Order: sequence, then structure tokens, then C-alpha cells
Amino acid sequence: MRVYLVIMDDTDEARKALRFASRRALATGGSVHILALVSKQNFNAFGSVQATIEQEALDRAEVMASSAAGNLFSESGKMPAISVKTGEGQAVIKEYLADHPEVAALVLGAAADGQAGPLISHFSAHSGSLPCPLYIVPGNFSNEEIDRLTA
Repeated sequence: MRVYLVIMDDTDEARKALRFASRRALATGGSVHILALVSKQNFNAFGSVQATIEQEALDRAEVMASSAAGNLFSESGKMPAISVKTGEGQAVIKEYLADHPEVAALVLGAAADGQAGPLISHFSAHSGSLPCPLYIVPGNFSNEEIDRLTA
């Protein structure tokens, strides 16, 4: 079974990547994995304050990923797998791909304008060494264009 890995955050481009992946999964009999990333905090507060800040960041990521998964379930009837990981994005994704050989494609969403984000820059530059294809969904694509491409 094909598994499409989507890196989820609260951006429009991530939602487009999720739409693309969910439509491809439906068309191929596959499934979707949502990976939400939580960056390490760049400051050190007193023990309990630091722990509270980190827990709040994890909670926000889990709520966002669960909301996206719920929307996907309501549209497709299939519940995606959800993972929330803390760490540097590129390293976390590489580790996830190594631990999940069933992933058939990494799906990232590009912003509608401006420079490519750090994940797209990194993974497109290293796409030859990925264990799966990399799909980049243009941010200026409409839902109708995504649906047409994935049918």
C-alpha cells in the first residue's frame, strides 16, 4: 500500500499538500501519514517554565495535526496516521523516512510566491538520496487544479 507523508503546519501550502496526498491516496488505494514538527526552543527558562513552553508547543502541533486529520477523514472516510515530533525538521523527516519504509512519497507544499522554504530547498537539493519520490505542490494551485491532477 502506498503511503504519502505530508509535513503539516498551519500554512495554506501544507493544506494543499495534504489535499494532494489524500487525493492520491484515494486514487491509489493508499494512505496518508501526517507529520507535525515542533522546533526545539532556542532559549532556556527555569525548569518548569521551559517544560510548560515545550508542552504547549507540542499541544498546539497535536491539535493542528488532529484537526487536519479530522478534515481529511470527513472528506475521504480514511483516518491518516498522525505523528508529532520535536527537533530540527530535516533530521526528523529523514529519521521518519528511515523508520517507515512503507512511505512511497514525501509531499511538501510550496508557498505561492517568494523563496522556497528550508524543507523544500533541502529535500529538492538532496532528492537523489531520498528513499522515495518527492512531490512539491505549488502554492498557487487551486483545489480544482489539485483534484484534476490527482484523479
